Amino acid sequence: MAQSIDQETVQTLKRIADALERLAPGDTPSPDLNAFEAFVWHPAGLLEPVQQVSRVDIGLLKGIDHVRNILLDNTRRFAKGLPANNALLWGARGMGKSSLVKAVHGAINTDKETTNALCLIEIHREDIDSLPALMRLLRGHQRRVIAFCDDLSFDGDDASYKSLKAALEGGVEGRPDNVLFYATSNRRHLIPRHMMENERSTAINPAEAVEEKVSLSDRFGLWLGFHNCSQGDYLDMVDGYVAYFSLPVSPDDAHAQAIEWSATRGARSGRVAWQFIQDLAGRLEHPLTGA
Repeated sequence: MAQSIDQETVQTLKRIADALERLAPGDTPSPDLNAFEAFVWHPAGLLEPVQQVSRVDIGLLKGIDHVRNILLDNTRRFAKGLPANNALLWGARGMGKSSLVKAVHGAINTDKETTNALCLIEIHREDIDSLPALMRLLRGHQRRVIAFCDDLSFDGDDASYKSLKAALEGGVEGRPDNVLFYATSNRRHLIPRHMMENERSTAINPAEAVEEKVSLSDRFGLWLGFHNCSQGDYLDMVDGYVAYFSLPVSPDDAHAQAIEWSATRGARSGRVAWQFIQDLAGRLEHPLTGA
């Protein structure tokens, strides 16, 4: 009887072991970065392919010529295998920070010298603490990668900024040679001012406490500032869209309507210009397809 019970126990344990083995995640497969132009990173170790990147032509980004050229040159060097810097695009809302990153990626991949050289991988702000895992996954791949986080900032007791610091330059392994990190933010230092003031008032050594958080921005070799645009820049954006989409409207009418549109929004920016164009094209019953 005892032998029968022991045999039954063995069989039960074997079934449990088999079930656990089926449930356990296997090794994360090495992604084929050449299969798609872009991916979205999920912290479980999955790179989800993006069938088509949502972007505008780089020629449509007006009023940001200086920062556009800097980022384009930095990215082109990286695509050619030359030294390049991580970049932080910071400043006014709606002025084309994330649009520029995607447009530069598209421009580089269609350039004759760097055709399809770069893979763009988006990592969401809430997953930034998994950035070191993404870096490890990408290390050693032949294709060069821009890891991109849109609207990056840190609040309260969020300590995930330490993962970002380690992934960019720190740690024993350092950043992989085939990876650059681009981020956009409304904050120059990624940390709100009230957090810095709280650190100063509560820390034993206020200077060191603030320095640890401010030094996060120092991991970016490029700081590219985006500022509110003038009315002239705003109308240049509108003119660029009107010409690109061949909208049947005179410049004077487009300007008058665009100024009224911005007044109702209380702002002028690339985003406001694009929203106006969408409204205008809808009223004109004109599809927004490029020339």
